[in-house]
Amino acid sequence: MPIFCLSEKISFPPPRFAEPEGLLAVGGDLSERRLLLAYEMGIFPWFTDGETILWWSPDPRLLLYPENIHISSRLRRIIRQKNFKVTCDTAFEKVITACAYDRLKNFQETWIGDCMIEAYCRLFESGYAHSVEVWHEGELAGGLYGISLGSGFFGESMFTRISNGSKIALIYLSCFLLALSFDFIDCQVKTDHLKRMGAVEVSRSRFLKELRQAMGGRTLRGSWKTAFDTFMKG
Repeated sequence: MPIFCLSEKISFPPPRFAEPEGLLAVGGDLSERRLLLAYEMGIFPWFTDGETILWWSPDPRLLLYPENIHISSRLRRIIRQKNFKVTCDTAFEKVITACAYDRLKNFQETWIGDCMIEAYCRLFESGYAHSVEVWHEGELAGGLYGISLGSGFFGESMFTRISNGSKIALIYLSCFLLALSFDFIDCQVKTDHLKRMGAVEVSRSRFLKELRQAMGGRTLRGSWKTAFDTFMKG
């Protein structure tokens, strides 16, 4: 399959033309219009900062259906102890920066460079990107961030600074999205951690079909803070 080179025109080739490992296109930019179109088509950027932007649509795709989130008995006990405070859209930039920093601290490569942080912070300001924060003793202990379009949530990254911080963020996000009748959380590529929490691999063709259905729903644009706070009190 050819690798497509993007022009200034805001467009992408169909995801079915992606390479076997998922690479579809190179180039373009991280403008709001291009990023939103990418997610609508089942495509996401993944590249090293300072290098050419790479666009991916892997097959299979890892999805987590909110109603299928797996909560172990140990995690249930931890949640019942209420030693954490969970919020939404209160510290987006801190969360995305922590996702990048923690990977570097653990000597892992990160795709979350300065240009990605700036682009997704703009999406947050526009009401498309969201974060879930887990606090312990007043400090940010874990969290995640992603994009919301239609009835789909496209997870980008998560981090934890104490045991179970990111798991708690994902559990509360799943329960919140379930209450809002979201169809899925797109986890992009397989990890054993996410599979243990209930995520499953589906074919690209199935994902794209479910994606089209999800894009028919209304996007809950804007800050989720108030709605999430109300959900937590309920």
